Amino acid sequence: MLKNVLSISGKPGLYKLISQAKGMLVVESLVTGKRVPAYSHDKIISLGDISIYTEGEDRPLSEVFETIKEKEGGKEIVIGKSADDYKKYVETVIPDYDRERVYPNDIKRIVDWYNIVIKAGITEFVEK
Repeated sequence: MLKNVLSISGKPGLYKLISQAKGMLVVESLVTGKRVPAYSHDKIISLGDISIYTEGEDRPLSEVFETIKEKEGGKEIVIGKSADDYKKYVETVIPDYDRERVYPNDIKRIVDWYNIVIKAGITEFVEK
């Protein structure tokens, strides 16, 4: 599940919540496996709390990741580096995404995050 996967502003990659202490969290990098503290003044967000703007109702990131997993067969996303490549890819996954409010760097972040969680062996995104 994505509830325990965290993005910490100013730190690269994604982190798994290990434990909580007074005024801080102990997190483990999904990329390096290194454990580090994350303090209450850091901007920390759970991937389970993120949604993608669409023309209708916003879609939770977990549903987007599940759609990508089905499209890619559970493998990493391999696309070009240009903003157009990212836009074309997201149109195949979320055809009704809000083109005004979802920026190219948001799309790149979604792709990067998906690849990180897949490499880390996290493949269940939606509660069954």
